Amino acid sequence: MAEQFSLPSSGLAEDVLARFIEQAQQEVDRDVTISSGADGEGMLQLVTFRLGKEEYGVDIQSVQEIIRGGGITEVPGAPPHVRGVINLRGKIIPVVDLRRRFSRPEIEANEEQRIVVVELGEKRLGMLVDSVRQVIQFSTSLVEEMPEDATTAEASYIRGMGKLDGRLIIILNLNRALLL
Repeated sequence: MAEQFSLPSSGLAEDVLARFIEQAQQEVDRDVTISSGADGEGMLQLVTFRLGKEEYGVDIQSVQEIIRGGGITEVPGAPPHVRGVINLRGKIIPVVDLRRRFSRPEIEANEEQRIVVVELGEKRLGMLVDSVRQVIQFSTSLVEEMPEDATTAEASYIRGMGKLDGRLIIILNLNRALLL
């Protein structure tokens, strides 16, 4: 059974996420230990967000924070999928527009858009998304690999598909999805 935490659209999503990160890590550690001992099955915890009608998820351990989608400064000569940079507490962070990266039509800026700040090794990057949905936890047995016929080599950023309560969640491989 999946545990769900809804994130408010009021701009406090980063506060809610920060409150649950420590608790979530403890639960994942506990559940992985229990599950691994019982039946060899692990648990996965994701921060989910929307791009259009599709729901995507990234491993919560990669997510540093979630902030409002404004304040992006464009950078001349940046790759097309890089919307620009933000100044986050004195650090310059590039922001990848996932709509551009995934060849989706652009939308007008709105209050629901968020920047999900992730850490990949030594790099910190932001992902501009339509909205952040929730933090979910579920068994890795509910994740299937993406069928080869369903994607191209360029779309190798999909780690798998999570099936949860009639929903399909596209789980991203951040190293490939955020190539700069």
